[in-house]
Amino acid sequence: MIIKSFFTNSFGILVSRIFGFIRDLLTASVLGANIYSDMFFVAFKLPNLFRRIFAEGAFTQAFLPAFTKSRTKGIFALHVFVRFAVFIAFLTTLVVIFSPFITKIFAYGFSPEQISQTAPLVSINFFYLALIYIVTFIASLLQYRSHFATTAFSTALLNVSMIASLLLSDPQTPQNTVYYLSFGVVVGGILQVLVHIYAMKAVGLFPLVFGAVKYRKTHKQNDLERKTFYKNFFHSVLGGSTVQLSAFIDTWLASFLAAGSISYLYYANRIFQLPLALFAIALSIGIFPRITKLIKKNDENEAVNLLSKGFWMLTFLLSASALGGILLSTPITKILFERGSFTSQDTIICAKVLAMYLIGLIPFGLSRIFSLWLFAQQRQKEAAMISAVALGGGVVFSFILVYPLGVIGLALASSLSGFFLFILTIRAFGFRRFFSIIYSKKLPLLILLLVVETFVLLIFKDILQKFL
Repeated sequence: MIIKSFFTNSFGILVSRIFGFIRDLLTASVLGANIYSDMFFVAFKLPNLFRRIFAEGAFTQAFLPAFTKSRTKGIFALHVFVRFAVFIAFLTTLVVIFSPFITKIFAYGFSPEQISQTAPLVSINFFYLALIYIVTFIASLLQYRSHFATTAFSTALLNVSMIASLLLSDPQTPQNTVYYLSFGVVVGGILQVLVHIYAMKAVGLFPLVFGAVKYRKTHKQNDLERKTFYKNFFHSVLGGSTVQLSAFIDTWLASFLAAGSISYLYYANRIFQLPLALFAIALSIGIFPRITKLIKKNDENEAVNLLSKGFWMLTFLLSASALGGILLSTPITKILFERGSFTSQDTIICAKVLAMYLIGLIPFGLSRIFSLWLFAQQRQKEAAMISAVALGGGVVFSFILVYPLGVIGLALASSLSGFFLFILTIRAFGFRRFFSIIYSKKLPLLILLLVVETFVLLIFKDILQKFL
């Protein structure tokens, strides 16, 4: 079961990333790098910021354990859905009304004319948040039923819709192309909602949620469950916000460095995020519902056993990815980016940044899987505190390393904060439980495979450099 759910999520993420890469190439080809592309990216950034902080991780981490433990699941789910839907509708209305002011905040350097042109795009794109909330809500219910395929593959629909909008637009009128793209975002969200509704019907969730006919009469008995959920959700939002805040601080610091530093961080982080998403995120999504159910049954031994299987699978995959990425950082960067204005000198610096990021791949990935233990036990406040402390450590590392090492120091600081996060997460999980997991015959096998991989990759690197 764990293998099936992992590969379903991983393959779905890979499909989405491929379409996302095509979308980025086509966007660059049609729009280029000018004020119109900047206008769209500002408009698209706002709903995505709220989506990352609010809808996806934070909601599922708080909702799924509470839903699993609820005695009246349909009533609980319907109550949460309505409350959040009303809040998001109110938030969307505010954004539409005050879009020029909000645009000014996110694009402070824009001229008044550019802000007036961007504001309508912000309003259009923000409707995506409401749609992705519906998707996230249904996806959480589907995870409870151990159905992952729809959510995993539907993420590509947004990219497909945006690709179609670019193909339908006229490259000679970029001011219209950004509107095509914005409406493409909304259409992509609608498509994601439709496939999730179909999946919800297919697995028999309609009677569970919308069959709560006694909602008005019995909702008071769930007050404690709902209060616990909202408290955990708030803490999950705080924990998830630290990642976005960390990225903002790194970008802010990089703005004081040499030109191109922000781009090096962006390009290197895009590569770093691929194995993290394909392996750590895919696996955590797959096993979270099962861990939650086992914790509810007070079957901690089986939950630890499941985490142990996930740990070793993830350790092998992330170790191989990190080692391969570090040894081949220069060829990878050169193949992907070195063309046009991206020079060989840019490749050298970006490759070093990538290598520094990849040092933290293993601790970041493993922290994610062990944090599931905290989420399943509804210890979101503790998880948020751990994230906040790790963020503080990362900021200190960034300020210490940015001037002697420049942009490379920022990437290294990120990896050091990952180790800090991992240690704190393991402490919360329990060092005794953790050592019982790593005390395994698999450890010598891992070391042997990494030695063999190093030998093979060094030979491959020498051969590859002759052709580059």
